[in-house]
Amino acid sequence: MTSSPERLIAPIRELYQRALALEERFRDVLMRTAPDYRESARNLLHYLALRQMDIRDLQDELASLGLSSLGRSEAHTLHTLESVLMALHCLIKREPPPSASMAVDFRRGRALLHEHTCRLFGPLPPGRSVRIMVTMPSEAAHNPSLVRDLLAAGMDVMRINCAHDNPEAWLKMIENLRRAERELGRTCKICADLAGPKLRTGPLATTARVIKLRPERDIRGRVIKPAQVWFVRPGQACDGSPAVPLAGAALDHAQPGDAFVLRDTRGRYRVLKIVTRRDDAVLAECDRTTYLETGMPVSLLRSRATLGELRVGDLPVVTEPFMLRTGDRLIMTNDDTPGQPAVRSPDGQIIRYAQISCSIGATFAAISPGQSIWFDDGKIGGRVLDNDGQKMLIEITQTSPASGAKLGAEKGVNVPGVHLDIPAITDKDMADLSIVAPHVDMIGLSFVRGPDDFWALRRALNDLGAPHIGVILKIETRLGFENLPRLLLAGLQAPPIGVMVARGDLAVEVGFERLAEVQEEILWLCEAAHLPVIWATQVLESMAKTGAPSRAEVSDAVMSGRAECVMLNKGAYIVEAVRFLRDVLERMETHQFKKRSRFRRLAIAQLD
Repeated sequence: MTSSPERLIAPIRELYQRALALEERFRDVLMRTAPDYRESARNLLHYLALRQMDIRDLQDELASLGLSSLGRSEAHTLHTLESVLMALHCLIKREPPPSASMAVDFRRGRALLHEHTCRLFGPLPPGRSVRIMVTMPSEAAHNPSLVRDLLAAGMDVMRINCAHDNPEAWLKMIENLRRAERELGRTCKICADLAGPKLRTGPLATTARVIKLRPERDIRGRVIKPAQVWFVRPGQACDGSPAVPLAGAALDHAQPGDAFVLRDTRGRYRVLKIVTRRDDAVLAECDRTTYLETGMPVSLLRSRATLGELRVGDLPVVTEPFMLRTGDRLIMTNDDTPGQPAVRSPDGQIIRYAQISCSIGATFAAISPGQSIWFDDGKIGGRVLDNDGQKMLIEITQTSPASGAKLGAEKGVNVPGVHLDIPAITDKDMADLSIVAPHVDMIGLSFVRGPDDFWALRRALNDLGAPHIGVILKIETRLGFENLPRLLLAGLQAPPIGVMVARGDLAVEVGFERLAEVQEEILWLCEAAHLPVIWATQVLESMAKTGAPSRAEVSDAVMSGRAECVMLNKGAYIVEAVRFLRDVLERMETHQFKKRSRFRRLAIAQLD
């Protein structure tokens, strides 16, 4: 049944007055807001007032009259209430009361979001309004072609994760980006994510110094491209990848047509044929998988005659994550002791539990027996059995039922519900800021919990003479989510500002069953504040790693178009993932804006 328009005027008028009252209550905050963002702060307060009420029945009644149900009012809340009031008065042929506000209307709301997004992320890319952010792998420091390919594929923001690599690598990544920009005539923003006080697993014990060479094969196992490796003198640099040092004078005599002969780490006989020489480096090929190890003897042959003996020099350290399964036990230590897998007797009995470190100082003792603990974005879950402040015994309660899960170094550790008294910006963060601030456009604030954390970063940037740099509030904790309205009001006082939905940590903190609800709320509040959102964590992860997306990932990529930026993580097929996401975003641009469907002409609707 259709509702009475006259009866609905009073509840809408009450919502309108509540919005104005909350604005008046925060008058001092509004006066401190940056002038270009003050309209947005007002609208955020209006939206918060609206969402303090349960208006579901009222929405149904408005919809029955063909009026706005207020469900898309985020960017222009007060104006929507005014429009509904005016429509209700017109339906009963009564003069509507005069508007007393300068409310943000539909067009202004979209314009403010666009302006604030462009201020943070730069101008719109062609064909779409959603930007693509890409996390740099270590390879981006020494492979300019990778960075160039990412920029050509559609990368709009380069993300440098300061929790990984080192300042020298970060600066090389930036240098490679600037070169690619000049070559392609495109621009790209740079975001540096501070490591923050997030708990992470410590280093693993060195497993070996090994490198694997593997040829490419077709579906029938036939070699379509042999494995290639550059052999160089120890300490010599080489643009080719991979490069393996060989110690011995015989390398100076190696020529195309010669061959290196060896037995690899498995005792397999291997012949690597030299195909070219460039200065002091030689390129060799092999059509068999080969494992090389530091110190391995190698012979140089020419026409089956030995020209000399060499040895493989120092290769990069390789550490191997260890496997954990439900029911296993894990010792976590409060120091930097290298982690190692469990030790078992020949009959499979545990002699020593697996061990990993997590150096967090005195706050280690704040984690009590009985509390849950999660590793690597929730891939591994456990329950604390005992904690003496130096060692913690954990029972693994959740992993993949079929195969278990591997735990490696520098993986995130979450202890939901435990308040860890750790500063938002660590000494490492301060040192990293001083290095990256002159070169980047925005800083990602990890582990943000409240406005004090935001202001701590702003003060640090001001001290470095970089107040213009944007700040990305990474919402990855329960406390950060609960304090989001106050964080947004603080950010509007010192823009530019954006928000990242860090779905990996956030899912662990709030519970996987609540993640969909929570990420929606973040999107709504940020749209009300006219601030851009970054949709992050595991977007097209299978495609980036294996080259093929899952159906669920494609749906997630479509949903990500409701944000202003989408973040992809590193992987062997990251360039292909960027191209795929760009195509998805361009297609969905014509169908959807935020929660609103856009009715372009559909060919499928044509019946004749």
